[in-house]
Amino acid sequence: MKQISAITRKELNSYFGSPMALIFVGVFLLVTVFTFFWVETFFARGVADVRPMFAWMPLLLIFLVAALTMRQWSEEQQTGTLEMLLTLPARPAQLVVGKFLAVMILVMVALALTLFIPLTVALLGNLDWGPVLGGYLAAILMAAAYVAIGLFVSSRTDNQIVALILTVLLGGLLYLVGTLSITRFLPDFVAEIFRAIGSGSRFESIERGVIDLRDLIYYLSLTALFLTLNVVSLDSKRWSAGEQTRPYREGMLLTAGLIALNLIALNVWLYPVNRARLDLTGQREYSLSQTTRDLLNNLQEPLLIRGYFSEKTHPLLAPLAPRLRDLLQEYQVASNGKVVVEIVDPLQDPEKEQEANQSYGIQPTPLQAADRYGASVVNAYFDILIRYGDQNEVLNFRDLIEVQPTPNGQVDVRLRNPEYDLTRTVKKVVYGFQSVDAVLGAMQEPVKLTLYLTPDTLPEWLQPAPDTIKKVAEEIQAKSKGKFTFETVNLDDPGSRVNRQTMVDQYGLRPIAATLFSDETYYLHMVMQIGDQAQLLAPSGEFTEADVRTSIESALKRGSSGFLKVVGLWTPPDIPQPNAFGQQMPSFKQYQTIRQQLGQDYTVRPVDLSTGQVPADVDVLAVIAPQNMSDKDRYAIDQYLMRGGSVVVAAGNYAISPDQFSGNLGIQPIEGGLRDMLAGYGIDVQQSLVLDPQNEPFPVQVSRNLGGLQVQEIQAMNYPFFVDVRSNGMDQQSPILANLPAVTLNWVSPVVVDEAKNKDRTVITLLKSSPGSWLRTDTNIMPDTQTYGELGFPVEGAQTSHPLAVSVQGVFESYFKGKPSPLETEAPADPTGPAPEPTAAPVNTIGTIESSPDTARLVVIGSAEFLNDLVFQLSSNLTQDRYLNTLQFMQNTVDWSVEDLDLLTIRSRGTSARVLVPLTESQQSFWEGANYVLALVALVALGLVWRWRRQNEQPMELVPQSAIVGSQSVVSSQ
Repeated sequence: MKQISAITRKELNSYFGSPMALIFVGVFLLVTVFTFFWVETFFARGVADVRPMFAWMPLLLIFLVAALTMRQWSEEQQTGTLEMLLTLPARPAQLVVGKFLAVMILVMVALALTLFIPLTVALLGNLDWGPVLGGYLAAILMAAAYVAIGLFVSSRTDNQIVALILTVLLGGLLYLVGTLSITRFLPDFVAEIFRAIGSGSRFESIERGVIDLRDLIYYLSLTALFLTLNVVSLDSKRWSAGEQTRPYREGMLLTAGLIALNLIALNVWLYPVNRARLDLTGQREYSLSQTTRDLLNNLQEPLLIRGYFSEKTHPLLAPLAPRLRDLLQEYQVASNGKVVVEIVDPLQDPEKEQEANQSYGIQPTPLQAADRYGASVVNAYFDILIRYGDQNEVLNFRDLIEVQPTPNGQVDVRLRNPEYDLTRTVKKVVYGFQSVDAVLGAMQEPVKLTLYLTPDTLPEWLQPAPDTIKKVAEEIQAKSKGKFTFETVNLDDPGSRVNRQTMVDQYGLRPIAATLFSDETYYLHMVMQIGDQAQLLAPSGEFTEADVRTSIESALKRGSSGFLKVVGLWTPPDIPQPNAFGQQMPSFKQYQTIRQQLGQDYTVRPVDLSTGQVPADVDVLAVIAPQNMSDKDRYAIDQYLMRGGSVVVAAGNYAISPDQFSGNLGIQPIEGGLRDMLAGYGIDVQQSLVLDPQNEPFPVQVSRNLGGLQVQEIQAMNYPFFVDVRSNGMDQQSPILANLPAVTLNWVSPVVVDEAKNKDRTVITLLKSSPGSWLRTDTNIMPDTQTYGELGFPVEGAQTSHPLAVSVQGVFESYFKGKPSPLETEAPADPTGPAPEPTAAPVNTIGTIESSPDTARLVVIGSAEFLNDLVFQLSSNLTQDRYLNTLQFMQNTVDWSVEDLDLLTIRSRGTSARVLVPLTESQQSFWEGANYVLALVALVALGLVWRWRRQNEQPMELVPQSAIVGSQSVVSSQ
């Protein structure tokens, strides 16, 4: 070690004996800063990560290492000092390692000087340090391989320029082998081999924050191989051509060959091993979550996951297929044999292709690919089938990938969030296959159904209902193996432990009038108890066996985590409206996008609230843009909440409406909404609009004259009505907003909470506008930039932050408490006339519930139109995927409402929500300039430190002087 240390110090001193080292490091540092801020447009990306810096690191390291290693052995040969080194009592391996460590120390110093870049990013956003550490580790490993290559090349020539050029060519070739520029022209099998050989593809794996044993072994093997070749090359300079040294020469070559073969064999043997890795990301984004593992371990039947991947596919999709295969293998391992994974190429297996086409509707996708010979269309498969029992779902490439444009005009194709996509699909097919018997068998706590009734006062039409309920309940009880019990309680029985007053005190249930003009009342209520949670069951329609069974089974599913939840969705009817000239105009009341989004994880069912009752199997009720509602509609929502349900309301006071004369876009106040009922709950959606200087731009079509040719363009214009809520306006503790970068609310009203009415509830302000926002009541939404400048509207009143969305959980008091039920038969118009005879059974069979349990949840959002398809279309005209944040916000809200936090956790792990704080152009220039200044200061400080050390360091000896003299006398005698 003494010889190695002495050689390392000698080389370091020689580097800083001239300004060359500072020049190399300085150029490397300045180019790194330039590419990060200018080439990769860091501030325009708006993402708090340093991947753009590491994206250029492989190429920058090639030139830096080539410049640092070119003189190591070439200069020794050119000046004649190599013979002196070889006669010293130091083995060639010690000489090679000493020089290797000297170069690596200088490279690590250069990398350390770039640390101010991630520190700057950390100050401007929520930086995940896992990928940063992975990126620096990958850079060090790649630099080690390049240094070993550079030292070997330098030992084969005495010309430094030749060594520089050859090192750049060899390192560049090794990097390019695995890149898309080469692999896109090769068959997929050959391309995968090239990606395994290429240093660039290995770098990307570690740089994203995943330390894979295969990548570590690859870089260490490459380094060891070229260091071994360097030792042999150096030792060969002492060889003679005589027969006496022939065994030694052959032994050295054989040893080097065996080392190379063993390193190659080790990499080939480890290549299929995909489980030996460490995920450094903050949320373990590249590891299977505990939620996924629990789901797989609870499988009762074999689950088939079959990947359909064509060998000949689009070059941008080819690198993603191996990553998906690795992930599918992780699913198989985590399931302990319950998941069967198959990878097939349908184009090579006609039977599998026929099955895919006919049984699962999987068709090849035509993909346009361009190469140097022109454009072509490739029909390829990139699909995943998930099958469980008689349920199956298919994910195609559109479900699995995302496409992002790059500054150079190209596109970056990457996997969107593969674990979330796979797990939600697995959950969907598994829960769709489950039976009620299976749910009861998996229940950890017993289930008890109690029928509370007053048989003597039941109306005649309800007399058969108790027997019907008893029959259905006893059938379920007989199959439950003791997990389900049924009991009937007569509230009028003097010996009963529960009476009418108990029902009022414990459940808030008051008796129902038997007839409109009778003082006689009755009870007929089913209450299901699962552990300490109670549900009130209300069959839809009459008490038929089917209605009762549906009500009981739906309650069991709500109390279990093993069923696909049902989202009841209410939207206003899409009915074209005539304009002032009698022509039909679109109503702009279309909400298909949110319906499709929720349908990925839930069963979405449109609901009709005019019956005064929400269907029994609905787990969460989503009401979008409520308007023109009757009291029966409101009563259905109110009573669903009183039964402990979860309600999500997009309850703005303004709706999109076309202008009657011009047909232009406009808004008008909503009539017949839920404002009064929500105010009764202590949540006031105010009759005003929020305008915010922090907004999503509005796309405006403009014409430009280019040499007499009119060109239509889409330009972005500030539009304060499109309030853009960013991370500083979100409650970061709420799971609804986990990792959301931004949410846009269009024509939104303030949502003010009455603290007195909500003092005993859990209230969270989810979203709020920026401090520069203000209120406006005028419904003129057309901007006037000539009069009011860039914002287009006057700033009215005080500028302050306003709450835009809240979530409330706890006990609610019914809006209809103390009021007549809208479902009761109305009195005749003529009070003196005869009362109408009932022709059908009244719908309201359980009366008005006046208070909810503490499990009731309510989310109120102050915008009625932020989920409108027209709004999404406007947003996509400027940015293709910005509106996805809004869809994810609504998806998260539904997840929270049904307490399905598992998928919410996985989804949040996969989203890139590490956004930068908003900066003006002057602030961006400041931070960019500060980084250039820091780079120069670091270089000056490094030069001063090493200059001081060089001036104060004593001359050193590689080995004791006596050993040198002794070796020289031996050479002389020879």
